[in-house]
Amino acid sequence: MTLGSETLGLLAKLDLVEVDGSVATPVETKRGKVPDNAERSWEPERVQLMAQGLLLREHGLACDVGVLYFHGSRTRVPIAFTPELEARTRHLLAQARDATRARTMPAPLVDSPKCRGCSLNGICLPDETHALQVVPAAPGAVRRLYPARDDAVPAYVQEQGAVIGKAGESFTVKRTGDLIGDFKLKDTSQLVLCGNVQITAQAVHLACEAGIPVVHLSLGHWFYGITTGFGLRNAYDRAAQFQAATDPARCLAFAKAVVAAKGANQRTLLRRNADPTPVQVLREMAEAIDRVEHAKDLGQCLGYEGTIAERYFSSFPAMIRPQAPDDLPGQADPPTPMPFDFTTRNRRPPRDPVNALLSFGYAMLAKDCAVALAAIGLDPHWGLYHQPRHGRPSLALDLMEEFRPLIVDSAVITAINTGRLTSADFICAANACQLTAPGRKAFLRAYEARCDQMATHPLFDYRLSWRRMIALQAQILARWLRGELPAYVGVTTR
Repeated sequence: MTLGSETLGLLAKLDLVEVDGSVATPVETKRGKVPDNAERSWEPERVQLMAQGLLLREHGLACDVGVLYFHGSRTRVPIAFTPELEARTRHLLAQARDATRARTMPAPLVDSPKCRGCSLNGICLPDETHALQVVPAAPGAVRRLYPARDDAVPAYVQEQGAVIGKAGESFTVKRTGDLIGDFKLKDTSQLVLCGNVQITAQAVHLACEAGIPVVHLSLGHWFYGITTGFGLRNAYDRAAQFQAATDPARCLAFAKAVVAAKGANQRTLLRRNADPTPVQVLREMAEAIDRVEHAKDLGQCLGYEGTIAERYFSSFPAMIRPQAPDDLPGQADPPTPMPFDFTTRNRRPPRDPVNALLSFGYAMLAKDCAVALAAIGLDPHWGLYHQPRHGRPSLALDLMEEFRPLIVDSAVITAINTGRLTSADFICAANACQLTAPGRKAFLRAYEARCDQMATHPLFDYRLSWRRMIALQAQILARWLRGELPAYVGVTTR
């Protein structure tokens, strides 16, 4: 039962209400066992139940007692709604209303045991915030309160002419009326529509209500936009974002962090995977990365980024080792592999298989960064390093820079070197090259596998998936925009 009261300023969903005439008894179910204390309950549980009692009274029912049902011990604990409990509940409601009107979050607790069981620790980031409030950031082990991996995963629908619908708490995919797939709401983090794929209004409503973004891509995976529900809309975060975007000094500081982190990750990937090791290129990249700190404006940052990228992509072929036909696994008569020749980075359209994979992967990464930013209430289109432009998710492009080599480039190299992609997966004609439908599916599997791979955070020293790393950096970016952190620190690998 859902009840609300304008007088109390409260909206609640009640597990169970037992009604006998005009007398109502709210019953709140808890998973654990009865606490071993004098009250046989904790104060937050009693206050939650009292708030439900106040709502029931507002709707004309007599309510003097509630029940906590502890599933772990299968025990009902009656809670009397005393004047003291009512006064305490009203006081906490007033504090909660004051918190919603505040423009800044309260300072996080220091090494508090309460943080482990708090449902908001992934937003508060207590240990991470304290580590980043020191410049330079203090590396070291912190408690991993942040979730290491998502239980839900993106659902990609590429079947042209398919229609996504709703069936209970699941999404269905049909073509010409025939069911070709379905996936449960709880297992879905994104709905990604590729090309000529329709979605019903009922499915959109379900996705918006559950906070699942619907991502719209062209058949060539051009990122068009996102459909989302209202969800979290932090006006103060956006105000801080827009204010920072008008401050040249803050934009430059952010750009330096982004370019330096991206360059360091490109250099690390090259050092780990290139054969033979391009010693001179690595030295030149390190020198260019060192110069980023001394950039005087965004134009110089862009120039240093271009210099680092030119050196990086000049040695990119050294990381690619196409397999011979006889070495391709799992194929009795394998096709001749595509010669994955790569000379330079090109796009719009990409003219060779490697560039086709890079462009496709960067589109997927931009989509994931836009989703992460929108999820915390920031505007993915209003950037700081990439200046705002019509139709461009500039802040998503800012956030994705440090993750390009870590996620996309790594997935491309793995997909090629393991023989997951062959010449049959590409169509090259005139001056353009693109993936076939099976090729897109194969690379999506490689990309998602990389996003789900666990990595150790360089500062916080705990492990989480690359997709969660993106979400964590979006949270840190928001904290920096609000002025709660002195500097934005990009993710780099050793």
